[in-house]
Amino acid sequence: MSAEVIRPAELIQRKRDGEELTDAEISALILGYAKGEIPDYQLAAFCMAVFFRGLNPRETFALTDAMIRSGETIDLGAALGRKVVDKHSTGGVGDKTSLAVGPIVAACGVPLGKMSGRGLGHTGGTLDKLEAIPGYRVELGLDEFIAQVKDVGIAIVGQTADLVPADKLLYALRDVTATVDQLSLIAASIMSKKLAAGAQAIVLDVKVGDGAFMKTVDDARRLAEAMISLGHHAGREVVCLLTDMDQPLGAAVGNALEVREALHTVQGRGPADFTELVMDACARLLALSDLGIDLEEGRRRAEQAVADGSAEAKWRQWIAAQGGDPDESALETAPVIREVRATTGGVVEELGAIRVATAALHLGAGRRTKADTIDHAVGVVCHVKRGAEVAAGDLLAEVHARTDEAASVAVADVLAAYVIGNGFARERNVLLDVVD
Repeated sequence: MSAEVIRPAELIQRKRDGEELTDAEISALILGYAKGEIPDYQLAAFCMAVFFRGLNPRETFALTDAMIRSGETIDLGAALGRKVVDKHSTGGVGDKTSLAVGPIVAACGVPLGKMSGRGLGHTGGTLDKLEAIPGYRVELGLDEFIAQVKDVGIAIVGQTADLVPADKLLYALRDVTATVDQLSLIAASIMSKKLAAGAQAIVLDVKVGDGAFMKTVDDARRLAEAMISLGHHAGREVVCLLTDMDQPLGAAVGNALEVREALHTVQGRGPADFTELVMDACARLLALSDLGIDLEEGRRRAEQAVADGSAEAKWRQWIAAQGGDPDESALETAPVIREVRATTGGVVEELGAIRVATAALHLGAGRRTKADTIDHAVGVVCHVKRGAEVAAGDLLAEVHARTDEAASVAVADVLAAYVIGNGFARERNVLLDVVD
């Protein structure tokens, strides 16, 4: 069914009125838009109708399938003769998990191929973080990508222009029409890219809280269930981790700072909360792999790879294979480092993720618009987190800035992120729940 034989306005009206659309109708609408046959204003109206009326599971899969069919697909399993795994996060503050998970899993003998995106917001996306490494090539040809996953065991690259082009168009449209935050559209966007990229087993990290799209565990669980359903419909194994984003993950927020922290974690000296999430994600990926091991053995092997140095060796091999300098000393450092100290004593009851993220954004660690350039060196390092006891004058955090003026503003912003009181901080592990 093509754009010439459907009437987009009729489909928009039916969805606006709460009716179901057929698979063929959704396919014609999305593929017609990707080909330029249906204008932005009609797809914008369709997205708004979906925002208010939603899509049922069948319609959501039809949308996902149409976006996949708008471009090329990759069958990594067939190319490698192995079961390939992948990991994706819905995004958060200080979320550099893939950078540590990838080399650990690869060091355990399981291939990981990942296509990532850039960030629009408080800090860069996975690609922006990797570009903080001098020389790292995020753009590999498809043959190069497959060859590196086969030879090195890991490749993390930018999404090719031909992979799910409809999603790129649709996401850009949603971004400017206030329709990003809709469960079915989020699930279809994420899973279309994961399914098209060819991994057979996927661990999804769904962030929950102040610094995440999903503000409550219930909302996050609904998104997880929608993505698992899409994966199963496509014959893939999917596990979702629901993880805390009421405070930054780990200590570092900012691109080079986060790369450095990911390397430290691969070396076995990362922050406790970040290390816990990395190890859990690794264990689940290994348990989903073709190694034939359970979760407990997966955890043991991941910890062993860190302890014996093979994970760090794999980090160096991976970064060098993509043209980067794997040494920590190669990462740029900011010219101004300013301390943030407590003005009163007590217990850190809260460390607001969004406030820290805003401080990092103002320093230049993220983008306000797609045209903005990122300063890889700047950011925030939170040395003290929720639940810690502090005295007046104790070091809470560090601001890494380009100028003294920017540092002064950021110090005030970060200090405002800390709520220090006389009560007790609510206990909350980084891993809140698992949906599989």
